[in-house]
Amino acid sequence: MLADISGYTSYLSETELTHARDVLAELLELIVQRFKPLLYIVKLEGDAVFAHVPKSKFQRGETLLEMIESTYLAFRDRVEFIRRQTTCQCNACKAIPTLDLKFIVHFGEYVLQNVSGITELVSSDVNLVHRLLKNHVSEATGWKAYALFTKAGLAQMNVKPENLHEQVESYEHLGEVRTHNLNLHQRYNELIEARRFFISSPEDADFVITRNAPASPVKIWEWMNDIQKRLQWEGLNEIRPLLRPGGRTGTGAQNHCAHGKNVFVETILDWNPFESYTTEDSMTIMSRHLEAHAEETRMNIYLRLKMQLPRWLTRPLAGFMFKLVKLEKHFDKLVRLVAEEAARGDAK
Repeated sequence: MLADISGYTSYLSETELTHARDVLAELLELIVQRFKPLLYIVKLEGDAVFAHVPKSKFQRGETLLEMIESTYLAFRDRVEFIRRQTTCQCNACKAIPTLDLKFIVHFGEYVLQNVSGITELVSSDVNLVHRLLKNHVSEATGWKAYALFTKAGLAQMNVKPENLHEQVESYEHLGEVRTHNLNLHQRYNELIEARRFFISSPEDADFVITRNAPASPVKIWEWMNDIQKRLQWEGLNEIRPLLRPGGRTGTGAQNHCAHGKNVFVETILDWNPFESYTTEDSMTIMSRHLEAHAEETRMNIYLRLKMQLPRWLTRPLAGFMFKLVKLEKHFDKLVRLVAEEAARGDAK
């Protein structure tokens, strides 16, 4: 995968080098820190970050899509923050809003080649990813920010987002490549608007669970949302996807869940990848908040009963109900499984 800061060449040629360099360093650092929990950074290539991950380390393909979107949200927020915070009137600072971000994602073969202590990825697929930086997506769509997935990359991720723009790129010696492209400006607006409801603090909850797990928020997110992993710790017999608006997990998505003889529908109310999400069923609302702390992630689980009763009554009732179903023990098992995975060296 490549993450490339769009518009940087013209930005650099028309602005003061010192300030432009500092802006680039801050934005590249943001991208690297967002990539690290999931991907291996190969190198920085001017205004781009090149990274990879072996498919053996990758189980839930949708996590990669969520990482791209969360990185883009953070990038847009940081650009706006820099713009608002600076009082400098130089061309570099005034032109910050012209910068944007695009991603190139492909699945293929490569070998690691080490020369004088420098490790490189080598293959025609690696060449293809870099050639794809020169494409015709903006020319065809007018988009300034997008994620370009090759057909092979999207198939390996096993997700089917709606409203992708498809087109074919052609390169000498590499032939034609079918691409599927996601408008990140549109997704940014959709994700901001989709944040509808979450329990934000212990004071708003009827029951609180707090646990620390030895892994990144990205890895905990995968354990909480990959169906096969959820079945290992959550005490459910079955989880079956019911509804996927836009062809993917997010606000409004539903799962059919079974716990013994009890069957219920779980609906996602709020979806903020790697930071928080909220679900509801017929009885409860549950928000999960993930906070990175050094080498651990703190999980804050806030639950509320859907009952028209005063809080002084719902809190003891919730305590009784959730202890009866051993909810805390489920999260204890999650921590144990995450720790076992980290000990095996599978944390990424």
